[in-house]
Amino acid sequence: MMKVTVKYFGLVAEAIGTNEEVLNLTAPTTAHELKLKCLNPHGIMDQESIQVAVNQNLDESIILKEGDEVALLPPFAGG
Repeated sequence: MMKVTVKYFGLVAEAIGTNEEVLNLTAPTTAHELKLKCLNPHGIMDQESIQVAVNQNLDESIILKEGDEVALLPPFAGG
């Protein structure tokens, strides 16, 4: 089992009701799989627009490892 920290920002944090949580993973998991695991129970629509950063690198295909920090980022408006 390994622990990863998941940080939520903006509308994602509001929908989930927290800014951060530590999750225990029992099997090899990609950042994309973790994103779905975190978002699906909360009925968050338009999941494809939410980006995933692992240790501050945008890449959903990364296989997570012990101690990784995963950030779920809503779309940002430019201006």
